[in-house]
Amino acid sequence: MRKLAIAAAMSALVCAAQTYDHRVATALATVDQTVAKGPFAATWESLSRYNAAAWYLDAKFGIFIHWGVYSVPAFGSEWYPRNMYQADQPEFQHHLQTFGPQLDFGYKNFIPRFKAENFQPAEWAALFRQAGAKYVVPVAEHHDGFPMYDCSFTDWSAAKMGPHRDVVGELAKAVRAEGLILGVSSHRAEHWWFFDGGRKFDSDVQDPKNAGLYAPAHPEKTADGRSESQPDEAFLNDWLARTAELVEKYRPQLVWFDWWIEQPVFQPYLKRFAAFYYNRGATWNKGVAINYKNQSFPAHAAVLDIERGKFDKVRGEFWQTDTSIGLKSWGYIEDERFRTADSLVDDLVDIVSKNGTLLLNIGPRPDGTIPEQAQSILLAIGRWLAVNGEAIYGTRPFQVYGEGPTEVLAGGFTDDKSKPFTGQDIRYTTKGNTLYAIALDWPGTQLTAKALGSNGPLKAHKIRSVRMLGSDAKLKWKQTGDALTVVSPSQKSGEFAFVYRIELE
Repeated sequence: MRKLAIAAAMSALVCAAQTYDHRVATALATVDQTVAKGPFAATWESLSRYNAAAWYLDAKFGIFIHWGVYSVPAFGSEWYPRNMYQADQPEFQHHLQTFGPQLDFGYKNFIPRFKAENFQPAEWAALFRQAGAKYVVPVAEHHDGFPMYDCSFTDWSAAKMGPHRDVVGELAKAVRAEGLILGVSSHRAEHWWFFDGGRKFDSDVQDPKNAGLYAPAHPEKTADGRSESQPDEAFLNDWLARTAELVEKYRPQLVWFDWWIEQPVFQPYLKRFAAFYYNRGATWNKGVAINYKNQSFPAHAAVLDIERGKFDKVRGEFWQTDTSIGLKSWGYIEDERFRTADSLVDDLVDIVSKNGTLLLNIGPRPDGTIPEQAQSILLAIGRWLAVNGEAIYGTRPFQVYGEGPTEVLAGGFTDDKSKPFTGQDIRYTTKGNTLYAIALDWPGTQLTAKALGSNGPLKAHKIRSVRMLGSDAKLKWKQTGDALTVVSPSQKSGEFAFVYRIELE
């Protein structure tokens, strides 16, 4: 009897593997057939003819959502699933003390506790609209290898375990009902090595029954530690199949990738995916976009994303900052430190003035509720945009992005290192014959905009009128060769970042 049971189990595994292989092959065939039809080919030359979608250029503000099984332990960060298997990390000891040995209670054991019992996608979407966001990007699959959508290539997903819900599918419907654009993010590439720590000691990562979640768990570095280990063909085919399925099932207009796709072996797969996706967008007659980090794509082939950082000047190509409401983590943790709405609005204005857009992340609790402090911050941003949004949405950079004494640090991971902006820090945006001068704090009794003197960039134009958005006060202003000066109204028009609308002839 035991031999029969083993034989039956082996037969089932073989059948499952054959079904999986067929699904992957079918997905890849669809990709290549779509690429063959054009208009984009799988070459950097062809893909560099891509132009950022009009909706994206105009949107300026989106919401990122890191939500997954990692929200259950609510400790450290969304990298808990990796760090709980790394002996030198605080999460390792925390896990031992709180949940027990990783052999008996591994990351997989959090899945039943991830119930999402209070997840109300319509309420989320309504909040995002009130916040003034124009697009929403849920994490479809993080490094932990647990898709938040109905994935055909694994049984380890939110649709089949935990909440037993197609989170991305439900959110897609709700987001679109609010008139917002749907995007998705894929962090699948990093899964190649994400659970490698669990191979180094007696843990549940080594149990073949859990391979659907933890595998391949290869070492992050080569044996000599000098370079990144490179995924094999099977993993790369799986990556492409999963990413293409996201496009086919949910029709996102933005696909966001994390940094590790910059590994050399991904290059041909990135070309195939980009051509497939851009061609799908053309078929749908909808503008689509891909986000990348570092040097993963040529500058003109997709939209560069900078994590927790900015540029210090205008960039010719459209770009994006992704940052989080929380300073410690992207996913939910219990002891988070939150950004202020003031600082986030200032960042939004600074980014938009330099031809960028802001993708702001939140981390919901495992039950599906959004932390109250995060909600409060989003609503404060929304109140500012309700008054001042015309200086943000649909605008383009001015000849100079701005002026002021506060230095902006260029590059990633600088959002907690920058100094607060002052009332003398001004940023400029334009829309037709309207110029917006945005003081990033209250300027005091008078705004002095040196860039707007008649001898500066405006020398070919004449100022017709100046007013402050959100205020009915009639402003006194004067333009000389050196500057435009505007006497401030007696009352502030809002809480932070004050917008002067300047009409030009």
